[in-house]
Amino acid sequence: MKRMEDLPEHQHKETCGCGHDHHEHQHEACGCGHEHHDHHEHQHEACGCGHEHHDHQEHHHEACGCGHDHHEHTPHSSNTVELPDDGHEKRVYILENLGCANCAAKMEQKIQELPGVFAASITFATKQLRISADSQAALVPQIQSICSSIESEVRVIPKDTSSAGSSKTKTYILQNLGCANCAAKMEQRINQIADVENATITFATKQLKLTAKSPQRLIPEIKKICNSIEDGIEIVEKETSVRSHEAVAAKKGMSESTRALTEIIIGAVLFIAGEILEHMGFGTAVTLPVYVVAYVVLGWKVIWTALRNITRGQVFDENFLMSIATLGAFVIREYPEAVGVMLFYRVGEFFEEKAVAKSRSQIMDAVDLRPETVNLVSNEDVQIIPSEEARIGDILLVRPGDRIPLDGIVIEGNSQLDTSPITGEPVPVKTGIGDSVLSGCVNTSGQLKIRVEKELSESMVTRILDSVENAAASKPVIDRFITRFARIYTPFVVALAIVTAVLPSLITGDWQHWIYTALTFLVMSCPCALVLSVPLAFFSGIGAGSKKGILFKGGISIEALKGVRAVIMDKTGTITQGNFVVQETVPSGLITRDELLTLAAGCEQSSTHPIAVSIVNAAKARNLTLSKPEALQEIAGHGIKAKINGKEVLCGNSKLMEAQHVDLSSYHPSSFGTEVLVAIDGIFSGHLMISDTIKEDAKSSIAALKKLGLTTIMLTGDAQESAESVAEQTGIDEVHAKLLPQDKLDRLNDLRSKYGSVMFVGDGINDAPVLAGANVGAAMGSGADAAIEAADVVYMTSGMEAIPQSVQIARSTSRISWQNVIFALIIKGIVMVLGLCGFASMWLAVFADTGVAFLCILNSIRILYKRI
Repeated sequence: MKRMEDLPEHQHKETCGCGHDHHEHQHEACGCGHEHHDHHEHQHEACGCGHEHHDHQEHHHEACGCGHDHHEHTPHSSNTVELPDDGHEKRVYILENLGCANCAAKMEQKIQELPGVFAASITFATKQLRISADSQAALVPQIQSICSSIESEVRVIPKDTSSAGSSKTKTYILQNLGCANCAAKMEQRINQIADVENATITFATKQLKLTAKSPQRLIPEIKKICNSIEDGIEIVEKETSVRSHEAVAAKKGMSESTRALTEIIIGAVLFIAGEILEHMGFGTAVTLPVYVVAYVVLGWKVIWTALRNITRGQVFDENFLMSIATLGAFVIREYPEAVGVMLFYRVGEFFEEKAVAKSRSQIMDAVDLRPETVNLVSNEDVQIIPSEEARIGDILLVRPGDRIPLDGIVIEGNSQLDTSPITGEPVPVKTGIGDSVLSGCVNTSGQLKIRVEKELSESMVTRILDSVENAAASKPVIDRFITRFARIYTPFVVALAIVTAVLPSLITGDWQHWIYTALTFLVMSCPCALVLSVPLAFFSGIGAGSKKGILFKGGISIEALKGVRAVIMDKTGTITQGNFVVQETVPSGLITRDELLTLAAGCEQSSTHPIAVSIVNAAKARNLTLSKPEALQEIAGHGIKAKINGKEVLCGNSKLMEAQHVDLSSYHPSSFGTEVLVAIDGIFSGHLMISDTIKEDAKSSIAALKKLGLTTIMLTGDAQESAESVAEQTGIDEVHAKLLPQDKLDRLNDLRSKYGSVMFVGDGINDAPVLAGANVGAAMGSGADAAIEAADVVYMTSGMEAIPQSVQIARSTSRISWQNVIFALIIKGIVMVLGLCGFASMWLAVFADTGVAFLCILNSIRILYKRI
């Protein structure tokens, strides 16, 4: 692959072969497959990037291979799939409640098969359906029918009238929320309110995400619902001020925790005293009052809550079932067991709450890097102000050891930044005047002054926190299944308890035994272990990913990622660095390497094109002194003709040399890469070989993916030789090169048919059709806005090791969640069977309830400490 000059007058091959119009310039073996507008008479040779090239402003590319559109070298804003201009009516619809990427692909396929539909595309990231058809209105009912048949809750709404435009989504904190099963009931009831379009409660973060035309107006009704299920719930709008509501909740939680612990200790002492008195031979007249007092101390809140909930229509909740079970034990004169079971239940509940709070705080502390205060520089004074009061343009002082508080630009000082809290990358990054810095990074050495570019609500620390919290609200299939299962499980176990108490007793006449057995069923009929442990496992997975600079867009993304069979990657920016470096300087023998590099850099030093910049940077790295050309002529499509130190220097491609009658018999071109040829006074003097560099961790990451049983595939618009060279060096299984964007999508569909579920890793900005068409789309980059918005998974670090790490986290998360479900159901099932056989006690039943829940919580947070 020869050099694709995009400096004026650089020479390029003449055979483009891209199949598109070329205006005002000439192309040489471009092969990009796109129109090239406004290149200002600039020419491309063997670009192969597969994208449009606009406004390069007198720069020409040869073998660019960057894999991106070139629009003034600015990032793209979206990955929206545009429909062809076929003359038919085009409309955009919002697929509300769309929650499955695979379902979206099925919907798209079926919609495309409808009569009258000429083109249809569903973008899962934005939940948008773009359709080109003759009669849009007539098709909407059919489209709605198709979508509902695949995913029942999906609603097809025109974009201009959808909830995206007329409704608001607000997030609220449910303070004092302490029951996962209660949260599931609240969510169900809130979604039944007429004006609510969607409501999601995330127990792990205590957040209610509410979509409605007027969310605030519904809060009194929602609060009434919440308090009818769990008393003491306060609904507070999520604030931008840092952790204000969390601090209040923490104080309340501490006093409640202290009170609960005091009751447990008093109750335990009385229970032990009753047991001792009973073993000493004292009768019921002495021991019963002790047990009653102990029971009242331990169980008064449980019984009171159960009675209050009954008046509100909530019967089969955990408090009612535990009250019936223990009071039933009193009725059949199992006094020690009644008190002991209540004690065991309160202890289990206490540790369960502590475990949930601990796991929640560990995860949120890992991602909540928002600063409480910032050091505002005013004149020569430094004022400490709340971080939310800092505004764009303010100057902030960041001392050594401090976190960068807000996104900004360094205006004074030099330092090293620890970016691992944001990217997971442990290597310090040098920063100085003019460099952009992200909030959350740690300033490890020098003092810096930064100018605020984004306020707290828009800075990286807040975006990461919001991403994690929103991800927690995106519930995977297993979570939704367990929630539905919980609605059936409790009534089923209660019915089984009634049958167990009555039928065997009528047959055997042993009412006490069978009533006792039925009471054990009631004790373990609460599905909290199931309802709590599954979402907590996914939340832990999201937190584990964020600690490594991996942002999952939700439980759905994790669930989809664990099932992928092949990882498809773009080349540039994913496998390679995306920057050009002089790899080799090859003199012909007439001059030294340094002299060759000095002359080439002297010709290229006025250009801003990456090829030219790489040559100049290479010269500066060797501390070479560059001479300013005495005269310089840019020859369109060929290169540069300059006079440096009295010598005539030609710097360009082979066309330039041939046009100037330079003998190239000693020139031996490379099989890949970009080459710049240099001649002095009409004599060939050597060439520079320039290419993109492969990431250091690419080979090990590819090996790790293979170890996970995944097939690795590369799709690129670059030349075949270059792509195969990269694949050979990294160990990639399959290579598909010289692909246009539409070819990539077709090839992706072929690979999906071959392998099943696939993941595509790109930069999250271009390759929109491929990202949308994959089961999981992942963005490789350092947190670009478009990438965070578009992808299912975002890798904040540029390292490829994040790819196998994310797959491992997804698999571990799914495995742990199923472990919790299976473990809880098996233990409960065993205890039920033992109870029917007469071997299980109420003590064992309490273990099957709170004990199992506690163990499942510990298992769920295990992923936070698992080495990946």
